[in-house]
Amino acid sequence: MKAFYSGNLRLGILGGGQLGRMFIQEAINYDVHISVLDPAADAPCAPYAHSFTQGSFDDFDTVYAFGKNQDVLTIEIEHVNVEALEKLKSEGVKVYPDPAILRIVKDKGLQKQFYAEHQIPTAPFYLIDSKEDIERFVGDFPVMQKMRTGGYDGKGVQPLRTTADIEKAFDVPSVLEKMVDFEKEIAILIARNESGEMVTFPIVEMEFNPEANLVEFLFSPAAVSHEVTQQAEEIAHKLVKALDFVGLLAIEFFVTKSGQVLVNEIAPRPHNSGHHTIEACGTSQYEQHLRSILNLPLGDTRLIQPAVMINLLGEKGFTGPVNYEGMREALAMPGVYVHLYGKASTKPFRKMGHVTVTHPDLETAKVNARKVLSTIRVVSV
Repeated sequence: MKAFYSGNLRLGILGGGQLGRMFIQEAINYDVHISVLDPAADAPCAPYAHSFTQGSFDDFDTVYAFGKNQDVLTIEIEHVNVEALEKLKSEGVKVYPDPAILRIVKDKGLQKQFYAEHQIPTAPFYLIDSKEDIERFVGDFPVMQKMRTGGYDGKGVQPLRTTADIEKAFDVPSVLEKMVDFEKEIAILIARNESGEMVTFPIVEMEFNPEANLVEFLFSPAAVSHEVTQQAEEIAHKLVKALDFVGLLAIEFFVTKSGQVLVNEIAPRPHNSGHHTIEACGTSQYEQHLRSILNLPLGDTRLIQPAVMINLLGEKGFTGPVNYEGMREALAMPGVYVHLYGKASTKPFRKMGHVTVTHPDLETAKVNARKVLSTIRVVSV
């Protein structure tokens, strides 16, 4: 790799969505040359990357041609061509996360098997090849069916509570996961650089939109016990070491009513559960990811002040050119920070942006955040 402060270190991102856009905003401070590959000409990253390539990040030749001119490659989405990344790695390009890790993360079945192999606590599960196989597990209902590959942002998930639900099931290789009687869902971000330095961000608590199965609110700090915090941090360190991971890893957990912490899913990149860190922590998740993949000292993760993050989702019944109603009123409230993702059109439940609300008192931040959610409406013109 070239000397870091040469000012022309070439870093490529596979995926040009909002995560890459926020990552670029931090990378500018480090004078890193950013190239982006995405299939959409109007991807959120397109106007801000030093170099933008329109093309499929799932096509071997496209990914290889894009990556061979980079010093470092990273991702903002898991569904990329791993074979091309393996070849690039063998030719000396730094690839983070490692392609072997991406193979595991891309497939929820391999994820669950990895947890079982390494004694990482997770909900009981079964692997199936097709809808037909579900009949064998009716005695274990209720379960959550998760497509092994291709699911994202609440898609590719189907609850199966009774035999009547089987007709709604996906007819693809899937994980059937026993439904957990959980008290809450939490997440932790952990970063590790090539030198082995590791740091975690404070745990966050998530509240989901029940219809879209997407995070609606995120609270930092999470209202959890010292024992739960300790379990989550220990699991995070164990996972990172087992994967030999370099970069930023987001881990989502269930906390059961008995206080047990179970891994739900992981994402080897900046994540929705870390958006608040831009305003709320000493180092944002995006800067931390950059530091980790460039093997720089990791930044301070302490919480500067409590925060609530709200996902701005497209309203039901609206599809087309986007319009944000109530923005002026929301921005008049104290401690409100708006991040719009540059998506020209909206559709129901599409992630269009997020708002972080900060306040020295978390309960006050929650009240203000609910006001923001009822004030801003993402509709079409």
